[in-house]
Amino acid sequence: GSHSQLEDVAPRIVEHPTDLLVSKGEPATLSCKAEGRPSPAVEWYKDGEKVETDREDPRSHRTLLPGGSLFFLRILHGRRGKPDEGVYVCVARNYLGEATSRNASLEVAGE
Repeated sequence: GSHSQLEDVAPRIVEHPTDLLVSKGEPATLSCKAEGRPSPAVEWYKDGEKVETDREDPRSHRTLLPGGSLFFLRILHGRRGKPDEGVYVCVARNYLGEATSRNASLEVAGE
């Protein structure tokens, strides 16, 4: 049969994040690129919790880039903990479904 170019498709992840080792205070980017029609919305989760970016909190040091990657202006690491360290996944959704990336761990390099 004839295949319409405009059929909607469920998301798929075409670029997965990879493990990162970052020095404290340095910028970092966790890559994620998803395809789908309509264009999927991308969310990030760290250790199962949704990651807040500057979309939710304008003061956030984390930015969701247009393609879906997660950019850290600087990796936060304080005496009280390591708020950016953890296991991240990126989830892309549209009305047809969702796709989850592979896990990527972000570690902060030693003191």
